[in-house]
Amino acid sequence: MQLEGRNLGWRYPGGSWLFQDFSIAISPGEAVGLIGPSGSGKTSLGRLLAGYAKPMTGEVAAPGRSDHECSYDPVQMIFQHPERAVNPRWRMAKTLTEGWTPDAELLAALGIQEEWLRRYPNELSGGELQRCCVARALGPKTKFLIADEMTTMLDAITQAQIWHTVLDIVHARQIGLLVISHDHALVNKICSRTVQFG
Repeated sequence: MQLEGRNLGWRYPGGSWLFQDFSIAISPGEAVGLIGPSGSGKTSLGRLLAGYAKPMTGEVAAPGRSDHECSYDPVQMIFQHPERAVNPRWRMAKTLTEGWTPDAELLAALGIQEEWLRRYPNELSGGELQRCCVARALGPKTKFLIADEMTTMLDAITQAQIWHTVLDIVHARQIGLLVISHDHALVNKICSRTVQFG
Protein backbone atom coordinates (compact mmCIF):
# COMPACT_ATOMS: atom_id res chain seq x y z
CA MET A 1 0.00 0.00 0.00
CA GLN A 2 1.37 3.36 -1.05
CA LEU A 3 1.13 6.80 0.51
CA GLU A 4 -0.70 8.74 -2.18
CA GLY A 5 -1.66 12.33 -2.78
CA ARG A 6 -4.14 12.57 -5.64
CA ASN A 7 -4.82 15.79 -7.53
CA LEU A 8 -3.89 17.87 -4.49
CA GLY A 9 -4.46 21.59 -4.31
CA TRP A 10 -3.63 24.06 -1.53
CA ARG A 11 -3.77 27.79 -0.89
CA TYR A 12 -3.93 30.04 2.13
CA PRO A 13 -7.30 31.71 2.75
CA GLY A 14 -7.70 34.59 0.32
CA GLY A 15 -4.45 33.81 -1.44
CA SER A 16 -3.57 32.36 -4.81
CA TRP A 17 -3.02 28.64 -5.31
CA LEU A 18 0.37 27.36 -4.16
CA PHE A 19 -0.21 24.22 -6.19
CA GLN A 20 -3.06 22.45 -7.97
CA ASP A 21 -3.69 19.00 -9.43
CA PHE A 22 -0.46 17.63 -7.96
CA SER A 23 -0.19 13.87 -7.49
CA ILE A 24 2.51 11.84 -5.80
CA ALA A 25 2.87 8.23 -4.63
CA ILE A 26 5.49 6.74 -2.32
CA SER A 27 5.91 2.99 -1.89
CA PRO A 28 7.11 1.22 1.28
CA GLY A 29 10.90 1.18 1.35
CA GLU A 30 11.20 3.81 -1.39
CA ALA A 31 13.13 7.06 -0.95
CA VAL A 32 11.71 9.91 -3.04
CA GLY A 33 13.22 13.39 -3.30
CA LEU A 34 11.06 16.50 -3.65
CA ILE A 35 12.88 19.47 -5.14
CA GLY A 36 11.43 22.91 -5.78
CA PRO A 37 11.97 26.64 -5.25
CA SER A 38 11.31 28.36 -1.93
CA GLY A 39 7.68 29.35 -1.52
CA SER A 40 6.39 26.73 -3.93
CA GLY A 41 4.49 24.90 -1.20
CA LYS A 42 6.75 21.92 -0.49
CA THR A 43 6.20 22.11 3.27
CA SER A 44 2.44 22.56 2.76
CA LEU A 45 2.42 19.43 0.61
CA GLY A 46 4.28 17.55 3.33
CA ARG A 47 1.74 18.70 5.91
CA LEU A 48 -1.12 17.44 3.72
CA LEU A 49 0.50 14.03 3.32
CA ALA A 50 1.23 13.85 7.06
CA GLY A 51 -2.35 14.71 7.96
CA TYR A 52 -1.62 18.06 9.60
CA ALA A 53 -3.98 19.78 7.17
CA LYS A 54 -6.67 18.77 4.72
CA PRO A 55 -6.25 19.50 1.01
CA MET A 56 -8.46 22.14 -0.61
CA THR A 57 -8.83 19.80 -3.57
CA GLY A 58 -7.92 16.17 -4.07
CA GLU A 59 -7.32 13.53 -1.42
CA VAL A 60 -4.61 11.77 0.56
CA ALA A 61 -4.62 7.99 1.00
CA ALA A 62 -2.44 6.85 3.89
CA PRO A 63 -2.57 3.13 4.71
CA GLY A 64 -3.26 2.55 8.39
CA ARG A 65 -4.36 6.11 9.16
CA SER A 66 -7.22 6.32 11.66
CA ASP A 67 -9.85 9.03 12.06
CA HIS A 68 -9.21 9.02 15.81
CA GLU A 69 -7.13 12.05 16.79
CA CYS A 70 -5.41 10.25 19.67
CA SER A 71 -4.09 7.39 17.52
CA TYR A 72 -0.50 7.19 16.26
CA ASP A 73 -0.29 8.32 12.65
CA PRO A 74 1.64 5.99 10.31
CA VAL A 75 2.92 9.06 8.42
CA GLN A 76 5.36 11.07 10.51
CA MET A 77 6.90 14.41 9.54
CA ILE A 78 10.19 15.91 10.74
CA PHE A 79 10.34 19.68 10.29
CA GLN A 80 13.26 21.98 9.52
CA HIS A 81 12.82 23.93 12.77
CA PRO A 82 12.54 21.45 15.68
CA GLU A 83 11.78 24.19 18.22
CA ARG A 84 8.43 24.75 16.49
CA ALA A 85 7.53 21.05 16.63
CA VAL A 86 7.70 20.53 20.40
CA ASN A 87 5.84 21.82 23.44
CA PRO A 88 8.18 24.30 25.18
CA ARG A 89 6.58 23.51 28.55
CA TRP A 90 7.37 19.80 28.41
CA ARG A 91 10.65 18.23 29.42
CA MET A 92 12.18 16.17 26.61
CA ALA A 93 11.36 12.87 28.29
CA LYS A 94 7.65 13.64 27.97
CA THR A 95 8.07 14.86 24.39
CA LEU A 96 9.94 11.72 23.37
CA THR A 97 7.40 9.35 24.88
CA GLU A 98 4.27 11.16 23.71
CA GLY A 99 3.48 8.55 21.05
CA TRP A 100 5.82 5.69 21.95
CA THR A 101 8.92 5.01 24.02
CA PRO A 102 12.21 4.88 22.08
CA ASP A 103 14.61 2.22 23.30
CA ALA A 104 18.16 2.83 24.48
CA GLU A 105 19.58 1.47 21.19
CA LEU A 106 17.81 4.11 19.09
CA LEU A 107 18.73 6.91 21.49
CA ALA A 108 22.37 5.83 21.36
CA ALA A 109 22.34 5.56 17.56
CA LEU A 110 21.09 9.15 17.33
CA GLY A 111 23.58 10.36 19.94
CA ILE A 112 20.86 11.35 22.43
CA GLN A 113 22.25 11.65 25.95
CA GLU A 114 20.16 10.65 28.94
CA GLU A 115 20.68 14.00 30.63
CA TRP A 116 18.92 15.77 27.73
CA LEU A 117 15.67 14.06 28.68
CA ARG A 118 15.50 16.05 31.92
CA ARG A 119 15.80 19.36 30.08
CA TYR A 120 13.32 21.67 28.39
CA PRO A 121 13.59 22.33 24.63
CA ASN A 122 15.17 25.76 25.09
CA GLU A 123 17.98 24.12 27.05
CA LEU A 124 19.09 22.05 24.06
CA SER A 125 20.92 23.08 20.89
CA GLY A 126 19.17 22.85 17.54
CA GLY A 127 21.05 19.66 16.70
CA GLU A 128 20.24 18.04 20.04
CA LEU A 129 16.58 18.96 19.73
CA GLN A 130 16.36 17.68 16.15
CA ARG A 131 17.85 14.33 17.17
CA CYS A 132 15.03 14.00 19.71
CA CYS A 133 12.42 14.91 17.08
CA VAL A 134 13.82 12.23 14.77
CA ALA A 135 13.64 9.61 17.51
CA ARG A 136 10.07 10.61 18.31
CA ALA A 137 9.07 10.13 14.65
CA LEU A 138 10.54 6.65 14.28
CA GLY A 139 7.94 4.71 16.27
CA PRO A 140 7.27 1.06 15.38
CA LYS A 141 3.99 2.05 13.69
CA THR A 142 5.66 4.57 11.37
CA LYS A 143 5.21 3.41 7.77
CA PHE A 144 6.15 6.63 5.98
CA LEU A 145 8.52 9.43 6.97
CA ILE A 146 8.52 12.96 5.56
CA ALA A 147 11.82 14.76 6.15
CA ASP A 148 11.31 18.46 5.43
CA GLU A 149 14.77 20.07 5.21
CA MET A 150 15.44 17.86 8.25
CA THR A 151 19.14 18.65 8.65
CA THR A 152 19.48 21.96 6.79
CA MET A 153 20.10 23.98 9.96
CA LEU A 154 22.72 21.56 11.35
CA ASP A 155 26.48 21.21 10.94
CA ALA A 156 27.86 18.68 8.46
CA ILE A 157 28.88 16.08 11.06
CA THR A 158 25.47 16.13 12.77
CA GLN A 159 23.76 15.94 9.37
CA ALA A 160 25.73 12.84 8.43
CA GLN A 161 25.10 11.12 11.78
CA ILE A 162 21.35 11.71 11.66
CA TRP A 163 20.96 10.63 8.02
CA HIS A 164 23.06 7.51 8.57
CA THR A 165 20.82 6.38 11.43
CA VAL A 166 17.57 7.31 9.70
CA LEU A 167 18.50 5.52 6.46
CA ASP A 168 19.53 2.38 8.36
CA ILE A 169 16.11 2.26 10.03
CA VAL A 170 14.23 3.17 6.85
CA HIS A 171 15.93 0.35 4.94
CA ALA A 172 15.58 -2.21 7.74
CA ARG A 173 11.88 -1.52 8.27
CA GLN A 174 10.99 -0.69 4.66
CA ILE A 175 9.65 2.74 5.58
CA GLY A 176 8.66 4.98 2.67
CA LEU A 177 10.70 8.20 2.77
CA LEU A 178 9.98 11.61 1.24
CA VAL A 179 12.99 13.93 1.36
CA ILE A 180 12.05 17.60 0.91
CA SER A 181 15.26 19.51 0.29
CA HIS A 182 17.10 22.21 -1.64
CA ASP A 183 20.23 20.05 -1.50
CA HIS A 184 20.37 18.31 -4.87
CA ALA A 185 23.52 16.38 -3.91
CA LEU A 186 21.83 14.94 -0.82
CA VAL A 187 18.68 13.99 -2.72
CA ASN A 188 20.66 12.38 -5.53
CA LYS A 189 22.69 10.38 -3.03
CA ILE A 190 19.89 8.90 -0.93
CA CYS A 191 16.80 8.91 -3.17
CA SER A 192 15.93 6.45 -5.94
CA ARG A 193 13.95 9.11 -7.81
CA THR A 194 13.26 12.82 -7.66
CA VAL A 195 10.04 14.78 -8.16
CA GLN A 196 10.28 18.37 -9.35
CA PHE A 197 7.79 20.63 -7.57
CA GLY A 198 6.62 24.09 -8.43
